[in-house]
Amino acid sequence: MKAYRLRRGAGRTALYIAVIAVSLMYLLPLFWMVRSSLMSAGEIFLIPPVWIPNPPRWSNYTKALTTIPFGRYFLNTMKIVVFNLLGTVLSSSICAFSFARLRWRGREFFFALLMSGMMLPGAVTLIPTFLGWRAVVPPNSYLPLIVPAWFGGGAFNIFLLRQFMRGIPLSLDEAALVDGASYPRIYAQIILPLSKTPLIVVSLFQFLGVWNDFLGPLIYVNRERFFTLALGLQMFIGYYTAQWELLMAAATIVLVPPVILFLLGQKFFTRGIAISGLKG
Repeated sequence: MKAYRLRRGAGRTALYIAVIAVSLMYLLPLFWMVRSSLMSAGEIFLIPPVWIPNPPRWSNYTKALTTIPFGRYFLNTMKIVVFNLLGTVLSSSICAFSFARLRWRGREFFFALLMSGMMLPGAVTLIPTFLGWRAVVPPNSYLPLIVPAWFGGGAFNIFLLRQFMRGIPLSLDEAALVDGASYPRIYAQIILPLSKTPLIVVSLFQFLGVWNDFLGPLIYVNRERFFTLALGLQMFIGYYTAQWELLMAAATIVLVPPVILFLLGQKFFTRGIAISGLKG
């Protein structure tokens, strides 16, 4: 018994060491970016490398924020993010409710058709989508980046919410119907409150996707005052390829909001993925 405990303890120790080693490998680029943002250009490329800035140059962040109008880019990005979150949560939850809780002819066929759309590469629909939007909206409009979120919110989000909603007992719907509740009321007052965890997961996915989206704004926006943070950072790189300390500072600033949001919602994230994956 003692030998078994020793072997088990040694196995756990080895596992923890392996996990820590892999985690450090993934965290190294992030650490390198942050330390470089607090150094001068000459210190960044010293051999052997200097790991801790001494002294840290906090002025790099001030220069990065004032060199290019990051405030305007942040507001532009938040406009797209907020409307995308509202549209995605509302439309994807309605679609998932229909697929999970309502019975109608062709439901399984249309759900399979929806899932098959996930197999279609985005590059295939890129040009037809652009040509279609160009015919109905003016240049530098955010509508192509916002409106699709209000019409389904994405096949994966619908799938995730549907999987969770299928695990909610149908007896709740039946009891509500007996009491005279309509399906919209069941959706709003019963299903949505019970689906808080997967809704937070969907919101996190959507926020990260929109916040980091570079290709969408690049296609539909060509005037600087409409740029998002992703486009602004790329323009910053184009203008200041030699000033690596400012580039690292700008990249760190752009990275902070998603990291904070993920840290605040990671409990819901892991729980939502586990629950939605297990409920059939």
